[in-house]
Amino acid sequence: MKLDSSQAVYDALKKAGIDFIVSVPCVNLGKVLKMIECDPEITHVPVTREEEGFGICAGAFMGGRKPAILMQNSGLGNSVNVLASLFKLYRFPILMVISQRGTLGEGISAQIPMGKATSKILDALDVPYFNPQTPDEALEVIEKSWKLAETGSMPVGVLLNITFW
Repeated sequence: MKLDSSQAVYDALKKAGIDFIVSVPCVNLGKVLKMIECDPEITHVPVTREEEGFGICAGAFMGGRKPAILMQNSGLGNSVNVLASLFKLYRFPILMVISQRGTLGEGISAQIPMGKATSKILDALDVPYFNPQTPDEALEVIEKSWKLAETGSMPVGVLLNITFW
């Protein structure tokens, strides 16, 4: 039986020990966010802007939590300064699970420019990222990404293309 992509993301977050999640609404992440919202072991804080979410995650980490942000790649552009001047500078770990719009199969042309820029922005910030193609691969990659973020004291991204969903 094929593993559901949303279930794989949720299971991987749980396996990694993530206990604090900030999210910005995204249609692709919607099912995952519903699972997280129903989980009493995870504090879920919905926000309206990514920069706000990163600030909240920094505070959660300083309070002993294991933070992740779930967002769409369009919000990565909004987050460049907070990633560089807060997370990279002060060496805070965070797992970024990013629904990457604008890739193969995108139906909205306005999403394509950011789809092309996403990996370049992460490269410019020296933020490592991974791009699992299947739910089974995501199970491994998400847990390893959090371990890398935690041991390296840095942000790490997991890009989930349209074809992943």
